[in-house]
Amino acid sequence: MPQLARRIGRAKPSAIMQVAEKAKRLKAEGRDIISFSIGVPNFLPGEHVYAAAREALDKDSGQYGSNRGADALLDAFIAHMAEIGLTGYTRANCATGVGAKHLIYNLAEALLDEGDGFAFPTPYWTSYLDVGEIVNADIQLLPCPPEQDYKLTPAQLDAALAKKPRVFLFNNPSNPTGMVYTKNEIAALADVIVKYPETWVITDDIYNRMVFDGVGYHNFLHARPELRDRVIFLDSLSKTYGMPGWRLGLMAGPEEVAQAVTTLNSNHITNVPEIVGAAGVAALSGPQDVPRQKCAEFQAKRDQVMAVLAQIPGVVCPQPQGAFYVFPDVSVAFGKSHGGTPIANDIDLCNALLDVKGVACVPGSAFGEPRALRISYTCPTPQLAPGLQRIREFFAELA
Repeated sequence: MPQLARRIGRAKPSAIMQVAEKAKRLKAEGRDIISFSIGVPNFLPGEHVYAAAREALDKDSGQYGSNRGADALLDAFIAHMAEIGLTGYTRANCATGVGAKHLIYNLAEALLDEGDGFAFPTPYWTSYLDVGEIVNADIQLLPCPPEQDYKLTPAQLDAALAKKPRVFLFNNPSNPTGMVYTKNEIAALADVIVKYPETWVITDDIYNRMVFDGVGYHNFLHARPELRDRVIFLDSLSKTYGMPGWRLGLMAGPEEVAQAVTTLNSNHITNVPEIVGAAGVAALSGPQDVPRQKCAEFQAKRDQVMAVLAQIPGVVCPQPQGAFYVFPDVSVAFGKSHGGTPIANDIDLCNALLDVKGVACVPGSAFGEPRALRISYTCPTPQLAPGLQRIREFFAELA
């Protein structure tokens, strides 16, 4: 039998989806399961989005669309970016993809040759590592432990960029930690990036509309506009608009990068479906009351989660200010046991928590921080308090 390509040996299934599938399987077996695992926003977009999709369906020509993205979609994205202070972009600076994950993969193909340096902070979103390994990049992890609030320092970045990685990937607000960088923190990092013109910078900022406590969203380009020729901004409809299944990602950056992604689209997907694009135009340019309301709800849920975690002795969790995750350091449980089941690490803890209490969380090791676990608090509101209470009980029962 012929052999598979070597790169398939470097590809791994999503750890997040593995937890979610186990939780789904247990629920199908009749177990009372509360899932804090997958990062699905659990709300639907406004009716105007569906109306736009229906209208596009009624007018469907059945033809191929643009490899880059429909003009109306690109224009809506450009206007959307301008609202957060990212101005001066044209259609030639933009491209679309089947979700932001697809764009990250295309960017890895476009910017990284085998063995090129690919640097990003830890904790990281799981797909960063997966994509880097598939393209056989030289992955350079920048550890940001809870002791420094899961945030990258200018000194760390300076040391990393001095090694001249081809790509530096930055996520703000963060998945999995929910941390948000302040205006001054972004400015300090941007001052470092300016010193290293050999490195491309990708800002995966798909949660930029889900920021709490008035801290605001800030980008390197706000602080250092001269970085425009090598900063690539990523956005998505998935989280802000409750549209993860629609699979629409958007990017803006230098024309040559946008053209490279467009060329890869012509080989990979041809185009984002026109009906999805029409829905995207409506989401980006239509009423924003649903995203604003959900952001306020997520902030209240964040407060509820943090209040319970604060009652568990030994659990430490920096205060997240965006997205819809908390990422507590739960290493206080390691070396203990629950009902005779030893808890040696984060995986043992998450397995026991699911088996005994019916609560699904993702082990922190999936994100490069094995002392932690990720709680996604997007579940239906009535499930949140009972799920948190089960976690509190679990820790209280450790021996």
